[in-house]
Amino acid sequence: MNIELLPFQRNAIRELQQAVENEKPGITTEITLESCTGSGKTIILTHFMDEYLHCHDKTVFVWFTPGKGNLEEQSKKKMDAYIHGRTTKLLSDIMTSGFAENDCCFINWELLNKKGNNALKDGEHTNFKEYVDKSLDAGLDFKLIIDESHTNDTIKTKAIIDFFHPSTIIKASATPKGNSTNRVIVLEEDVIAQGLIKKLLVINENFNKLAGATIDDNQVDFLLSKALEKQQLLRSKFLQNGTDINPLILVQMPNTSDTLLEQVTTWFEQHKISFENNLLAIWMNEKKSSKGITMHENLDGIEKNNAEPVAMIFKLAVATGWDCPRAHILVKLRDNMGETFEIQTIGRIRRMPEAKHYGDDDLDNCYLYTLDEKFIEGAKKNLGKDALDASLLHLKDEYKTFELPGERHPDENDEHDPKQAKAALIGHFKQKYNLDGKNNQLKFESKGYKFSQYIENETLTGTIHTLPQISNLQTVDFKTPLNTHVHGRVYHHFIGQISSDIGLSYENVNTIMRQLFCELPKKSGQTKLLRLDRRSIYSFVINNIDKLREDFKQASSDQLKAGTLGISTRRKESFIFKIPETCLFTYNASAMFQDVYSKNVYEKYLASAEIRSAPEQAFENFCQSSDAVIWFYKNGDKGSDYYSIVYEDNNGKQRNFFPDYVVKTKEGLWIIETKGGQTKAGQSQDIDPFSPKKFEALKAYIQVMQKDCRAIFGGFVRQNGIHLCICTDTYSDKIASPNWQLLDDVLK
Repeated sequence: MNIELLPFQRNAIRELQQAVENEKPGITTEITLESCTGSGKTIILTHFMDEYLHCHDKTVFVWFTPGKGNLEEQSKKKMDAYIHGRTTKLLSDIMTSGFAENDCCFINWELLNKKGNNALKDGEHTNFKEYVDKSLDAGLDFKLIIDESHTNDTIKTKAIIDFFHPSTIIKASATPKGNSTNRVIVLEEDVIAQGLIKKLLVINENFNKLAGATIDDNQVDFLLSKALEKQQLLRSKFLQNGTDINPLILVQMPNTSDTLLEQVTTWFEQHKISFENNLLAIWMNEKKSSKGITMHENLDGIEKNNAEPVAMIFKLAVATGWDCPRAHILVKLRDNMGETFEIQTIGRIRRMPEAKHYGDDDLDNCYLYTLDEKFIEGAKKNLGKDALDASLLHLKDEYKTFELPGERHPDENDEHDPKQAKAALIGHFKQKYNLDGKNNQLKFESKGYKFSQYIENETLTGTIHTLPQISNLQTVDFKTPLNTHVHGRVYHHFIGQISSDIGLSYENVNTIMRQLFCELPKKSGQTKLLRLDRRSIYSFVINNIDKLREDFKQASSDQLKAGTLGISTRRKESFIFKIPETCLFTYNASAMFQDVYSKNVYEKYLASAEIRSAPEQAFENFCQSSDAVIWFYKNGDKGSDYYSIVYEDNNGKQRNFFPDYVVKTKEGLWIIETKGGQTKAGQSQDIDPFSPKKFEALKAYIQVMQKDCRAIFGGFVRQNGIHLCICTDTYSDKIASPNWQLLDDVLK
């Protein structure tokens, strides 16, 4: 299985590497990896281990997993699938053959902590601690990964950790305890932006329409009806998209109450969903309930996207680490016992089934139905504005015929074309070093490049009495014979550094390096700057890594500025945008004011709309109160259902830009993007690095529309104190510049 790492995953791996490289001899370095559910924590950690082992020897990784559920086996299988050629072991393997260099071992805490375990007992066979001691005596360095670290912070686990005398401990969790100074954080917004997890948790959708209804005495019928209705809608939408995904309802039972369990199973049976027809599943700790219900049914393959079960009943939190991305809906039943909120429970419904968003609010969100106020409070407290109340709004009839030409780039994952990147590098090297094919090596050497069959190193020598005297030590150069096995790790590490520097994959950088500098058979029309043998390419890269990184980054930067470093695919397509007839509207139900904005294109659009930035809230209030505005539409931020135009980012990539608002005034149609304002000290609060690029794209689009005699205008809106300002001609980051005008003076 080839995994293409996402930008935030590569960043996390790089930060982990940097933290480990800073470890001090004799002191255990503790690192916290805070990585939310669905971010690919296992992908991050397995690739980190693999990359670290490429560059370091005498190392053993031990990965501890929590509790029940055979999570150690799941993690091992994932590493075997993601990383080829690594030796992975379970506890049973260790108890047979011990630890060896470059091992990646997966162990469940319970197998060592539980009473009666054999691994730590003295006896005829070598016990676990003896295997650890033998490995330490052999000079092996243990690095530990504590998965779901928040669940295993006990005296017993600390005692086992001490066995290893580890140089590094990485504690991984979505909800870590403590405040580690070495903290690698995967931001949830980055994971959402990549489509791996659902955008929002929608709480009790459309419950605002049921004010005054008597539902408390029949929560099973009421909540399950809502959930099944939503499940059927999602199922039909997936099928319309040509995707065979069967959304799963998770029904969380209170810790007690077999009577309630019987009610739930009976309700599902009445709706032709039962254990017998494989549409209902159950996962409990007990074997049977007091009512005779078997507590483990239809669980095989339930994680598959098209699995048969429509619903699964469980108690408390589903086992830690259980992944079922098709789970979209959680029903939390209550028994007035005040059970505490557990964020891991919400995590079970946050993953996207195909690790992508579909551009449909229904499919891109997850849903909670409950009458448990404490659970709702816990969800909102932990998820903030990722957990909101919602209702379905309908487009007013007069706007159903509205059309607007738009643009979109169908593939937002384009990367730099490696052929153009290579051409840019050739041009850079030829110009900077005056290369013409003759005496190229001498020209490189004259600029500080080193050519040697040895790995060149340096160290310090001398005697000091106090630390400040270290500056008096002498530098001594020495050489190490090239060993492709040992130094291959260093070579791979440095190629990875260059790939991160310039935004190309490791494979492409490695290929370019060999095509430019190695004596591989020359193909027709291929340019070679040097003709090093296969061994010398290792020493060339290792001895010159700083200069190579500088040249590769400079070449990439210069060509980007010149606009000649291209993307492998440059295309955009035109389409006709129509306002969606329905809108999943999220809002703050606890807000004091719930005024309806009558000028919005949707019925019952509230002033408490969320998620909205401060400039968006101010702009919507302006639209509602301005005599110049006839109607306004709040655009979505991703997906083919929304209005977009195309821009190029600072790296030359084409991206879709979704302006925030379409506004109809007496003058014509306005396309508006809102941005942050500025502080009292005049500092910009616009955090979007692509604002100038987006502005130019909007301006170019408006010019094309006006050439077609369309009354279409556009601009960026920002706050300056209590005032809204608009920029329509030349973008400036400073609102105080003449490029910005009061919005009231422009839209009038």
